[in-house]
Amino acid sequence: MSMAKPALSGERHEIRRGDAGYPAALEAIERPPACLRVVGSPAALQEGLAVVGARKATPYGKSCARRFAGLAAARGIAIISGGARGCDAVAHEAALAAGAPTVVFLGGGCDELYPAENAGLFQRVVDAGGAVASEHDWGFKPLPFAFRERNRLIAGLAKATLIVEAGLPSGTFSTADEALAANREVLVVPGAITSANSRGANRLLYQGATPVVDDETFADQLFSLFGCLKQEDARAGVPGVGGAGRGDAGALVRDERARVILEALRAEPLGMEALRSLAAQAGPQDEALTWLMVWLAQAQRDGLIAQYPDGRYGPYLKSAG
Repeated sequence: MSMAKPALSGERHEIRRGDAGYPAALEAIERPPACLRVVGSPAALQEGLAVVGARKATPYGKSCARRFAGLAAARGIAIISGGARGCDAVAHEAALAAGAPTVVFLGGGCDELYPAENAGLFQRVVDAGGAVASEHDWGFKPLPFAFRERNRLIAGLAKATLIVEAGLPSGTFSTADEALAANREVLVVPGAITSANSRGANRLLYQGATPVVDDETFADQLFSLFGCLKQEDARAGVPGVGGAGRGDAGALVRDERARVILEALRAEPLGMEALRSLAAQAGPQDEALTWLMVWLAQAQRDGLIAQYPDGRYGPYLKSAG
């Protein structure tokens, strides 16, 4: 008895080369797809940041993927990846948490979801206004060769590709090759020289890729690539945020210190000591704790953040509420 394949619900589109909605960025890549099959919003197929990494990611790799995808998504930048296990899935999750559009390029057709275990993630991408896309027919099987081909679409739609972890050889390393072939920027998070998962990433740095060593260097690259981006509340207008009985959520992110804290929390959950340190660095030290406690209470009330079961604070998610 065969089990039913997971299916995505949502609007379906076939966008052919030459159509008004065909992404202009894909015209510049090698072998532009003749047709894109899309579940979700074609408007999500905008130039953004590709975030890719190892499927068997280390905790370090997943943390970096979440951190940097979250920092970019908090600025409204679309996150593009392949929906694979590990770093890809974490990057999509970070975009969803920040309320930014995210695009999944599949190796197979949109009715042959791979990996099947991420079907729920793909559906949430569609439901949040993002897109799941493929250059293949709806029922095309996810054959091994198709994933390397798919990588040129991930790299081609993005203004830059951020490599979090990559072994040698690996699909992630091939995505960097595709980015270079499309004349796109390649950014790389360094890894330990003793880690097999970072051999490809570190080799790219040796070959001249741009290193991302902290939040500041990453922000510099975002400024260079996407221009002056104002930090805004990416959750404005999202159901469950604001509205009757809520405070002015916008007021909670207009203060520079509040923006620093919120951006940090979108990157990764933090405990009180780390938050207090950030508050002290971004404002008067003598009132840091008092200010922080008031802001945390107001931000939880307005649905911007949540306190997780382990005591840390992070982005508001339904599972954390």
